[in-house]
This record gives sequence, structure tokens and C-alpha cells, in this order.
Amino acid sequence: MPTLVWDYVGEYENEREDILDAVDTVFRSGRLILGESVRGFETEFAAYHGIGHCVGVDNGTNAVKLALQAIGVGPGDEVITVSNTAAPTVLAIDGVGARPVFVDIDPETYLMDTAQVAAAITERTRCLLPVHLYGQCVDLAPLQRLAEQHGLKVLEDCAQAHGARRHGRLAGTTGDAGAFSFYPTKVLGAYGDAGAVVTADDTVEENLRRLRYYGMEERYYVVETPGHNARLDEVHAEILRRKLGRLDDYIAARRAVARRYEEGLGDTGLLLPGPAEGNDHVYYVYVVRHPQRDAVMEALRGHDFHFNISYPWPVHTMTGFAHLGYGTGDFPETESAADEIFSLPMYPTLDPGLQDKVISTLRDILARG
Repeated sequence: MPTLVWDYVGEYENEREDILDAVDTVFRSGRLILGESVRGFETEFAAYHGIGHCVGVDNGTNAVKLALQAIGVGPGDEVITVSNTAAPTVLAIDGVGARPVFVDIDPETYLMDTAQVAAAITERTRCLLPVHLYGQCVDLAPLQRLAEQHGLKVLEDCAQAHGARRHGRLAGTTGDAGAFSFYPTKVLGAYGDAGAVVTADDTVEENLRRLRYYGMEERYYVVETPGHNARLDEVHAEILRRKLGRLDDYIAARRAVARRYEEGLGDTGLLLPGPAEGNDHVYYVYVVRHPQRDAVMEALRGHDFHFNISYPWPVHTMTGFAHLGYGTGDFPETESAADEIFSLPMYPTLDPGLQDKVISTLRDILARG
């Protein structure tokens, strides 16, 4: 059997009884839409983060999109973010009629280079959207200062950073709101699409609840402002409630996998990931770097291992975003990373024996040059 970049089957076998009980609980409840499971998960996820509110939505893309709308971003506004991210981050900005404005990344962490943000601010800038990528957090302190100086909002994209902390503070709890995806591969994953937004702002929470429910006040079925059908599903919510109690265990297991990689590959030509100063990394993906990445991956083709590249095509180079006017060469650190990074298998139930095979195979390939 091949060693996959991500695999849920082992986790499901370990948790099968609880997962099936979660499904049965919902089916027997008599309420399949916006019932006790959604309310319970929202309360518990907010409590985990020590924040006032959580609003469950149907996926991570809509978590970003609705959060942007809820904090007042709309047509004609500009949102500063990075091109080294999954396309849904940028699609959400485009989806509210705003313009994505990119800055480059730090070459060591692959996170937003916050020193470049000030120069990107214009009179149309409305929001700063840092992406907490690969399992660790952007330094939000300089962004908060810029937001205060210019009257901007800060929305954190936390899709890859469940449980990650910077100086003890959880991802999603510093800005005006934090958007999460619970896509199955995530550190906290559902068994299908799901998402949520956390916020300490009562008005933002009220806006989110309307926006996810057609723009209606749920009791009166009157559209106050055009919204979406973007509700978190009861089944996924109940599964997430069960899994939330195991989130810290998932993170500990991921860190153990990362330590085994460090021990086995630390003396090779691979540049391994590590937490930036002040960060507690949760290793959503284990991204390594090598100047001959393509040759290394070609040598791996004859072996039973699956690897991934996050991300081979920076968003600013995609034809779907050509209208933004960016081109190759505009963000050299982002483009250089896209040419050299790849991800090793990373998930809590990765068998140490299989991981050892990945390590030994990579060592052999790298030793041959």
C-alpha cells in the first residue's frame, strides 16, 4: 500500500464508534439544519479559543468570504494578502467584489512579509488578510499597528492553523475575525466540507449569522440584506464537536511526526520547516525545500510514496487572476519557493515504519545527488 501525503483511514478506524454515534445522534435528534449540534460546536469552538463568538458555515472559502462581508469589505475595496496561498483565499476576496493586493513572503517561513505591507496600502485598502500557512502564525503585531494607523480591518485566514499559537495566543483571536476550514485534511477536519468564523465583535457575529442564512433574521424569514445559503451541516458539526476534544492530541501526534523527520533528515540537503520565534507550529503540512526539487521528485516516482507541492503555481501567475495585472517576477520569494518546496506525508496516524521508509528513501536519493 502506498504511503500517502494524507490519509484518514487509520484515524477513522480509531474513532469509528464515536463518529458513527455522532451521525446517529443527529439523525435521531429530529433537527437536521441549524440544530443543537451546530449550536454546541459553535459554543465549544469559541470556548476553546477563549473568544466570544463562533459562527459555523459550509466551507472554508465561505468562511473567508462571509467574514469579509461581515467586517464591511465590498466592491471597490482592496485587501492585502499573499500569493503563496490556496486559491480560495483570493477567490473569496474576488467574490465580495474587492481587489486582492499581494505582498511577497518571508523566504524562511513562507508567511507574509509584514515589512512590505505598509507600502501596499492605498486609500482604497480596507482589510489586511494574513494567511497562517502550513501550521504556524504570521506575526500580527505590525499588522495591528498598521490597522490602527489607517483604520483597517484584520481578517486572519486560519484554514491551516487550528490550535497554532504565537506568543501563547491562538490563531484567529487577534484580528477582527478568524476564518477556519474544516476540510477533511485539516488539523481539525470534518468528513466533508465545513468552516467557521470566530470573532469577539458582537456586530460581526450578527452580520455573519444573517449572511449565512440568505441575509434573513432566522425567526422572521425576512431578507434584510442579500446573503447566502452557507450553513454548517448538523452532521459535520456533531463530528467536529467530538473531534474538538481530541484536537490537542492530533497536534501532539503531528509534532511527533515532525520530530522524526528532523531526526532522520536533519543532516541532508533538505531545508526542513521549523517554528518561527514565538510560534507553536502544528504542522498541518510538512513542507521541505530543495534547489533540485523536480529532480528529487522524479527520482521518487519509482517508489510507493505520494508527495505534494503547496503550492506549485502562485496565485498571481494563474490565468484566472490575470485581470489583476501581476506577472512572473513580481514576487520573487513566492516564485522561488514554488519552484523548490514539496510536502512529505504528514498526519497523526502516520505509521513510524512507513515514515522510516520515506526517510531512508529520501536519504538515498539525496546522497546520490
